[in-house]
Amino acid sequence: MQAIRTMAAAALAVLCALATPARAENAAWAANDQGTVGLLSATTATGGRHQVQLGLDFRLKPGWKIYWRSPGDAGYPPSITWTGSTNLAGAALSWPGPHRFSISGLETMGYEDEVVLPLTVRLQDPARPLALRAAVDYLVCSVVCIPQHAALALTLPAGPAQPGPDAHLISRFLARVPGPPATRGMALRAVEATPDGGLRVVVEADPPLLHPDLFLERADQMQFTHPVIRLEDGGHRMVAQTAPVPKTGDGGLAAHPLTLTVVDGDRGAEAVAGVAPARPAAQARVLLAMLGVALLGGLLLNLMPCVLPVLSIKVLGVISHGGAERRAIRASFLASAAGIVASFLLLALAAIALKLAGRAVGWGVQFQQPLFLIALVAVVTLFAANLLSLFEIPLPAWAARLGERHGHGAGPVGNFVTGMFATLLATPCSAPFLGTAVGFALGRGIAEILAIFLALGLGMALPYLLVAAWPRLAQRLPRPGRWMLILRRLLGLALLLTGLWMLSVLEVETGPRAALTVGLLMLALLALLAVTRMLPPPRRLPLAALPVLAALAVPVTGLMAPAPVQDAAAAAHHLWHPFDRAALARQVAAGKLVFVDVTAEWCITCQVNKATVVYRGRVARRLAQDDIIAMQADWTRPDAAIAAYLAGFGRYAIPFDAVYGPGAPNGIALPELLSETAVMDAIAKAEKPAAPSGSP
Repeated sequence: MQAIRTMAAAALAVLCALATPARAENAAWAANDQGTVGLLSATTATGGRHQVQLGLDFRLKPGWKIYWRSPGDAGYPPSITWTGSTNLAGAALSWPGPHRFSISGLETMGYEDEVVLPLTVRLQDPARPLALRAAVDYLVCSVVCIPQHAALALTLPAGPAQPGPDAHLISRFLARVPGPPATRGMALRAVEATPDGGLRVVVEADPPLLHPDLFLERADQMQFTHPVIRLEDGGHRMVAQTAPVPKTGDGGLAAHPLTLTVVDGDRGAEAVAGVAPARPAAQARVLLAMLGVALLGGLLLNLMPCVLPVLSIKVLGVISHGGAERRAIRASFLASAAGIVASFLLLALAAIALKLAGRAVGWGVQFQQPLFLIALVAVVTLFAANLLSLFEIPLPAWAARLGERHGHGAGPVGNFVTGMFATLLATPCSAPFLGTAVGFALGRGIAEILAIFLALGLGMALPYLLVAAWPRLAQRLPRPGRWMLILRRLLGLALLLTGLWMLSVLEVETGPRAALTVGLLMLALLALLAVTRMLPPPRRLPLAALPVLAALAVPVTGLMAPAPVQDAAAAAHHLWHPFDRAALARQVAAGKLVFVDVTAEWCITCQVNKATVVYRGRVARRLAQDDIIAMQADWTRPDAAIAAYLAGFGRYAIPFDAVYGPGAPNGIALPELLSETAVMDAIAKAEKPAAPSGSP
């Protein structure tokens, strides 16, 4: 009886097998420590069709991700080769709408948890079975990135087909592949450049959008900043604004068409469009607004610590006009204002030349050049010697006569030079609004650079222009007397201290031997001027020129040996870690806060920020805690990576500080002049967890 039952069961199994349609072999799955990947089919057989629907299924462990077809700032997308497959005419991979992963200024696009990339496979002969051999290469990332390879196999028999067990899963992700806007309830209304060099995209939608994102692709790999998206009319209208990342792409915004992908949850639309030029009226409004910002930034530059070394010249210039004629006062201050404006125009021309040459451009970067520093040390020493009455700078005969005619010994040339010198010493500082104006200018064309720098110069010269307009302001000061000789000596010593500070910056850039040599040559210059005071100017000037020429020759003597950059104050506080964008991203991904300080030895405002805010009070105590990392990027010497980091924020000047954290993975930029409240508020905001986004 038992034998009969066994035979009956075997026969029933054979009948069931014959009655069931043929089904694909189980997908070959590849597993690793980060997850699994498999090849799925929506049907059990080819069904006599010329194409079948498959899917590449990635099932990732928590915290890991793979990349979209355009990965962004890092990574690469999955790729498949079909070597060894039979009856395969071709395969097309589709991409569901991606997620954006933003952290530490890096923008990447991809998928986490599970994603199925739909595959449309074409057959050579629909009547024959399909045997696939897929070699999949992909990059899986968390805090670190690991290249992976998977060898997968799938065979579909010929004959009638039924939906397979994975048909619903593949269909669900196929529905997430963005399609034409009209089929997704969307309409692309505008893709246009903005007057500030950015991009504006307008999309209308019905049903309304809830949490949309915008992804932009271009054939030349131009990258774009994280879009700022605003929903209007209850979500029926989306306005997105973004901008090209500097030094990406090979042309302007209108050089190539854009592929735009709008993703809102499982809903996505995709379109290709050209970029319309910015509207002239809007361009004019933005330029006028930026000219106002530049004017204000130039005015505030007079209050910055970098301008304090030249305060002595300003003070003497004002005091010397006590009781003078209005005409003389007006001419003197107009000459100083002209010197300031001329200096800013020269800086604009230098910025234009560097930009056209493809070099890094920034406010105050000339202080990264040792030869410039040496020349400035010599100029400061000569000005100090003049204040100490070691020599007088002889003016051309025509200028001397003009100065005497106006009753003021310095004359227009001396005042013009004073204005230029004031600007020169102001350039290591970044005043509020100045960074915004300079960033706007350097991202635009020649005309805008000239206009913005002219406005900056007029802003800094505004106090001089006000005195020129109302000379009574200077007339009411006490008349010059013997008391001015004592004041001149004190202010001359202040300028010598400025020279010593510049030598300390030179030491950081070139090493102690070069700085010591220049310092000794400047002492020799002062001694030579003191010893030869009785000689007539025609004989003194050639002798005085010798130490200056020798100092300017130091860069070619072999004495320059760059030493490791180290902030002495930072070393004393044991606070700073070296700036590293990859390490920054890892720390934020681990849930920590990061405080970034971009500084330089020549940036006085940077040192003032640290002395008055960073190293004191609540900020110092907060930075000493274990959940926050302080990173310092030293820009004393040229560094392309730091320049690119600043450009990512649209900044071209320092000081620059930013706070990163779970609530601010892209960083919160702080004002140029730090305050305890601004830093603590940014840290509190960065502490709050943001919406889940992932890691770079």
